Amino acid sequence: MRAVIQRVDRACVRINSQLFSDIDHGLLVLLGVEKDDSEKDADYILEKTVNLRIFEDEQGKMNRSLLDIAGEMMVVSQFTLLGDCAKGRRPSFVRAEEPARANQLYEYFVAQAVHKVKKLATGKFQEMMQIELINNGPVTMLLDSRKTY
Repeated sequence: MRAVIQRVDRACVRINSQLFSDIDHGLLVLLGVEKDDSEKDADYILEKTVNLRIFEDEQGKMNRSLLDIAGEMMVVSQFTLLGDCAKGRRPSFVRAEEPARANQLYEYFVAQAVHKVKKLATGKFQEMMQIELINNGPVTMLLDSRKTY
């Protein structure tokens, strides 16, 4: 499972130009599910995300987590995170999980996350969305559950 984590002042999802969901100060999580991922991968990414110390403390050092600041989180499914661009000019998505299983793990991630954060917002699985965000920093982190050195 892969995630792009962005520290945001605010973010929103629009579908067909209509506001679907929004958050204020917190994290936007773009989540990609890879073939053979499991709930264990989702748990790892979630725990890592909510505990990453990427928010500033009183001294301006990145020393506080989303949980520490009682921040909000938006989770958007994004299979293109599994795109392989190594060969040719068109990305290959053979490593992306099939939609039914990917949605199952995405929904599992969301169901677990709702118990951990002050406010949780989502996108809509397999929907064309417009994501608006004000990146704070900018601070952007990459997580991969298969790279747990």
